[in-house]
Amino acid sequence: MAAEEDGRTARKRRQILEAALPVFLRNGYVGTSMDEVASLASVSKQTVYKHFTDKEQLFTSIIMDTTGQVEGLAKIITAALEDSDDLEKDLGELARQFLARIMSPDVLRLRRLVIAEADRFPDLGRTWYAQGFERSLRTMTTAFERLTERGLLRADDPALAAEHFVGLLLWIPVNKVMFSGVGEHYSEAELDRLAEAGVAVFLRAYASPGSA
Repeated sequence: MAAEEDGRTARKRRQILEAALPVFLRNGYVGTSMDEVASLASVSKQTVYKHFTDKEQLFTSIIMDTTGQVEGLAKIITAALEDSDDLEKDLGELARQFLARIMSPDVLRLRRLVIAEADRFPDLGRTWYAQGFERSLRTMTTAFERLTERGLLRADDPALAAEHFVGLLLWIPVNKVMFSGVGEHYSEAELDRLAEAGVAVFLRAYASPGSA
């Protein structure tokens, strides 16, 4: 009986979170009302407050619940580079997947929301960054260390090399869409071109002779 009740509670909480996310994305923190969240979740406002003390706790829970959308990058990096024997090919595949994940509409909307509320919730913004993007950079740093040990890269500072790699991929497209709004997007072909160009420049700077 207790397990059944816990299951119902978890499902109701998930129902509220899933209903609230698009409301926050559309209206921002200030413009979101608990009444609208309750209506879209098909529950009473009292039920919403039973699971979340106030709007701040609901918002924080939503943002932390979405870190998995960026966390998955760490697995992509490990899978692409762990046993690489064709660095140009494997970095190219990593670059394409990295761009596709970061440039997905859902991640971009979340990024805008977290940035917009960073002054109001600085700890939340730092945590979202640390558990998502920063974790990916640490994973990439470890991968570049191993590739350097194997003689495939020349990265005296693997952490800086990871930042350079990501910067080559993301600086232009992310900045463009962040300033241009939801109507701006890149086609798959455009992202592939950016991935190929970024990898080419990175390898000219960091590849060991004969490895790429």
